[in-house]
Amino acid sequence: MPLDPVDFADGFPDWAVAGPERRAHVARVVALLDEWAVALGMSEVDRRRARAAGWLHDSLRDATGDELRPMVAPELRDLPRKLLHGPAAAARLREEGMVDRDVLRAVSFHTVGHPELGLLGRLLYLADYLEPGRPFDEEHRAELRARMPADWRSVLQTVVKSRVKHLLDSGNTIRPETMGFWNSVVADLDKA
Repeated sequence: MPLDPVDFADGFPDWAVAGPERRAHVARVVALLDEWAVALGMSEVDRRRARAAGWLHDSLRDATGDELRPMVAPELRDLPRKLLHGPAAAARLREEGMVDRDVLRAVSFHTVGHPELGLLGRLLYLADYLEPGRPFDEEHRAELRARMPADWRSVLQTVVKSRVKHLLDSGNTIRPETMGFWNSVVADLDKA
């Protein structure tokens, strides 16, 4: 029987590896996701799926790279350690029988983005970045949060652009998933 993401709508899975600071961050992400889901008129089931994605996205964030790397698909094993937790959590959920592609993709790619992220994944990407406990660029992120969710497409473009610019300015490589995500965000905004 498939594992239902709504089973995780109210907290971490028992296999989570997340310390107190990480757990506080995740609780803030979940609160934003639920607030936005209500404002967007999502069904109760979709609200629960959004909360589940929030609880699951950093469920393995505090695990070591040695624990995470063997869990992820070969094509993602080259990710830096700090980005492995999403794909590892999604792999764990697949092993346990979860088949909800939107939730699995959201959890897997919440750090780098992916062109196939649906609304749930895009909201998770935003909530993870915009949650009020993060200590960087607080004023700008508060301004972006204030525009959510009514202007989510434009906010998403701003956030992705900022994150890609940070990667470029730092001399880092940009993953193909991230570039595809950027292109899909721009295309979606052009259609809106």
